Amino acid sequence: MEVVLPIKEEIPSMRVLAESKLEEVKWLDRLTKDGSSVQQRMARHGQCYQQRMARVFNARVRHREFNPYDLVLRKVLHVAPNSRGKFSHKYDGPFVGRETFSGVAIILSDMDGTENAIPVNADALKKYYPE
Repeated sequence: MEVVLPIKEEIPSMRVLAESKLEEVKWLDRLTKDGSSVQQRMARHGQCYQQRMARVFNARVRHREFNPYDLVLRKVLHVAPNSRGKFSHKYDGPFVGRETFSGVAIILSDMDGTENAIPVNADALKKYYPE
């Protein structure tokens, strides 16, 4: 008994092509007819892969929301020349959030009320809970 591939079935790989022993003319003819569907399938696969990776990434993201008058600590983003190496402080603060811009940037002020003009990215902040 001999196995025959149906005409409507696409060629999934080169191995299947080699096993089916199609003539080159027939193979090129099928490839040009099904070429667009192969490209569409590859595009769909890429989209599904991106969606799957985004879903996995977003599942692990911790959503943080800052409101005005929240107490926050600001991450020290530079190393001072007189710092104590790995024993230096990682965060400054506490600060009071004065104004938030769509939860991404926050204008901070010191505890005594001195307002900083430059907004700070929310990635460099964490909430402060006094004891």
